[in-house]
Formats: sequence, structure tokens, C-alpha cells
Amino acid sequence: MSEVLFTHSYFYKFDPKQLKSKQFYPPLGTIYAASFIRDSGYEVSLFDTNLKNDPIEIISDLKNHNPKYLIIYDDGFNYLTKMCLLKMRKAAFKLIEIGKKYNCKVIVSSSDSTDQYEKYLDNGADFVLLGEAEITLLELLNSLKNSFSEYPQIKGITYKKEGKFINTGRREILNNLDNLPQPAWDLINVDEYKNIWINKHGYFALNIATTRGCPFKCNWCAKPIYGNRYNSRSPENVLNEIEYLINEFGINYIWFCDDIFGLKPGWVKEFNRLIKDRKLVFKYKIQSRVDLLLQEDTIEDLAQSGADIVWVGAESGSQKILDSMDKGTSVEQIYSAAKLLKEKHIKIGLFLQLGYLGETKNDIEKTLKMLLDIMPDDVGISISYPLPGTKFYGIVKDQLKEKTNWNDSDDLDLMYQNNFSREYYKKLHRFIHKKFRREQGIIFIKKFFNNPFTLSSYEFKKALATFYYIPQIIIYKYWLKKLQ
Repeated sequence: MSEVLFTHSYFYKFDPKQLKSKQFYPPLGTIYAASFIRDSGYEVSLFDTNLKNDPIEIISDLKNHNPKYLIIYDDGFNYLTKMCLLKMRKAAFKLIEIGKKYNCKVIVSSSDSTDQYEKYLDNGADFVLLGEAEITLLELLNSLKNSFSEYPQIKGITYKKEGKFINTGRREILNNLDNLPQPAWDLINVDEYKNIWINKHGYFALNIATTRGCPFKCNWCAKPIYGNRYNSRSPENVLNEIEYLINEFGINYIWFCDDIFGLKPGWVKEFNRLIKDRKLVFKYKIQSRVDLLLQEDTIEDLAQSGADIVWVGAESGSQKILDSMDKGTSVEQIYSAAKLLKEKHIKIGLFLQLGYLGETKNDIEKTLKMLLDIMPDDVGISISYPLPGTKFYGIVKDQLKEKTNWNDSDDLDLMYQNNFSREYYKKLHRFIHKKFRREQGIIFIKKFFNNPFTLSSYEFKKALATFYYIPQIIIYKYWLKKLQ
């Protein structure tokens, strides 16, 4: 039995791209909230949808626990939840419907529900929480438990009263993240995640957040949960959690899922020092910005502390496009950061966007040139996607008609008017991927002939795949020319 049942609306099963990669991470934001509410005296349980097949599977948990409150609390640290994917919205609506059938008060917290709270309330939710929600959720539960009805006094909620939507406004975000309890890792079936990771990748990774928010103002990036403020846990607090996860679950790899890792001056240096003091050994990946990587000895400290791969939001090889995005970085900085990372034997991943407003053939060619010049270890290519609340969305919203959200993360549909068609960008996305993989394969073939015994099984597979990509590139080049 538990008074509060937590769940979330992301199902890997509904996202073919993520299902194929099998890089599955527990719902970190959800277990943060569960831990906070549990520490405040409530009995809590978790229905983790990540590895489930259908929302109806929650019924057994509802029968077993008979909760008063069903909390659909999405993981705000997972960029996939920020995308407001239609399949996940439908899953959330189904969870609401089931929760109401079992007489629960249903409370929702997510990026999508913050932006579109009317839709969630119209589909049966009793309350929607706006933005960062731990404190708001506790105040609301206490009010409900004590039969108070002074909801307008609770900042950060929306609900319906007499057919009208009531919005009490946003709550100030938390400043001291060290005051939060560690996430409720005990609620997760960690072995299920571990088996998937070991079988697919040969190692086990979990996700940790060291910060909340991002102070930069890229005009396409939505921040519905934590906003433009930036707050950081202390290195000591983070390493306490890492030690627990190593000792309890045997992890050897961490995804630091912050929007920006180590932005606070001196944070990465102190993190590195404490890792050495505690004699901890683990690998990790992060997301960062090229301008930050070029400051002080950041890359040196990342290398010493175990950084395996740094993903950077390069976005475009055209300075014109970067400036239009209000990115605040330069193409030269992308090249410089990539060079330094390689010198320190840290892998680099580039996030690229195609289809931003005003993009021309010349801009696309510059992006492809940058990619092939740098030859990162991995690349993630997306089509520009207008999210509510962004300047970018405001510019194109009048063009969004029947389709305003992707169905899943591999949808890649251009939803507004640009210089090229939707189909062109879908083909371009695959063409650039295939061209990059071919060049990567050629590098591994050369490595094989120089010293065959240094080639890993992963590199050997990539080398063989080169012969698949060569005819594919010819085909896609023909399609692009035809669509152009």
C-alpha cells in the first residue's frame, strides 16, 4: 500500500529511435520528486513506464497500492520529454483516464503539460504543476490531505473551477540543490536496466544531474521546467551520489544529463580534485558549449576526471545560422574546442540542426564541411523543431497547422515553410549521416591496414559498413538533386 503512486509518460517502446539505441535511463526527475515527497512523510511507490509496453500495465499497481494520488511526473532532465512528443502525450492522457477510474486525484508535471495545461485538464487531470514542482507538489498534497481548498494560495498550479482554468502563476525555482534528498534509486528496478546495458553495450551507465537550468538564450531551446536560471549542486554532493551508485549497483559509466555541465567557475577543477582524493574511477559523458570548453583548464580537468565523450551543440557550420539562433558561439570556437578535446583523447559528439529559418544550400554545405573536417566520434542530427515558449516558435507558429508536434523523436518533419521541402530535409538528414559513417569507416579501414590488431570489434563493424554506405550515398544524392 502507498498513499502516492508516481509514474511518468515516457515509454521507450513508443520511440523507435530510442528503442533501437537501447541507451535506457531511469526517470531521474520522477525519482527526485518521489524522494522529496517520501522524506516529507508520505508513503510512495513508482510505476516506471520506461520499459513497459502499454499504459494499462499500471492497473496492477493501482490495485496493489490503492493510492489516493496518482502523480504523472515526467523526467525534466531527459531532453526527449522537452520535445512534447505526441505518442507520449497520448500515453499521459491514457494514464490520467486509468487513474480517474481508480478514484485517484491525478496530478501532472511535465514540459508538455506546463505548456499545454488546458489539454491535460480537459482530459481529466485534477491539477497540472507548472515548472519545477517538488515544493509545489508537497504543498498541494498537504492541502488535499487536510481537506483545504485554498488552492489559489499555492504557487505553480493550474486547475479547473466551474469550467474556467485557474492559473496561480509560476513559483521561484530552487537555489540550494544540496538541500534536496538524493533520488529514490531504491524505487527503480536497476537490474532490469543493467541487463539491457550489459547485453547491448558491454557496460552499465546511469544518469545523474549536477545542475538545473541553463542561462543561455538560444532562441529555439525551450526551458519550461527550470527556466533560464542556473543552479548547481556542490561537487561533494554529486560525488556522494556517485559513490552510492558505484557501491550499490556497480556502475562504471555516468551520463551527466545537465543542459550545461560544469558552468560554475572552478566547479570542474574541484570535481576533478575530489575524484582523485576519493580514488574513484569511472567514465562519463556530458553536454557542454564550445566557448565554455575553451575557458581555463576545463578540458584538462575533464580528461583527468574520466570524461569519455563531450557532446557540444555545434548546430551549424554557418556563422549566419548560429547568429540567427542567438547561439552566442562561433564556427572557429567549434573547430578549436574539437581540436583540444582530441588532443586530450576525449571523444567529441556534435549536435547539428538542419532546416533553421533562412537556411540555404550554402549554409548546408558549410555544415557538412565542418562535420567532415572535424570528424567527431559521433553525431546527432535533427531537424529544427519549434517548441512552445521559444522565440523561434513565436516566429513560425502561424505556419503550424494540422501538425504542431512530432509523433516520436525520429519523426524529423519540418513543420514550417523554408527554402526546401519536408521530404528534402528528411533525405538530407539521412544523406549526411551516411556520408559521415562512410568517412568514419574509411578511417577505420586505414587503421586496420596500418595495424590490424588495434582495431576494436566496434571499429571493425564500422569499417565493413563502409561498403554499404557507398551506394546509399549515391542514391540519396540523386534524390536530393531531384527534390531540390
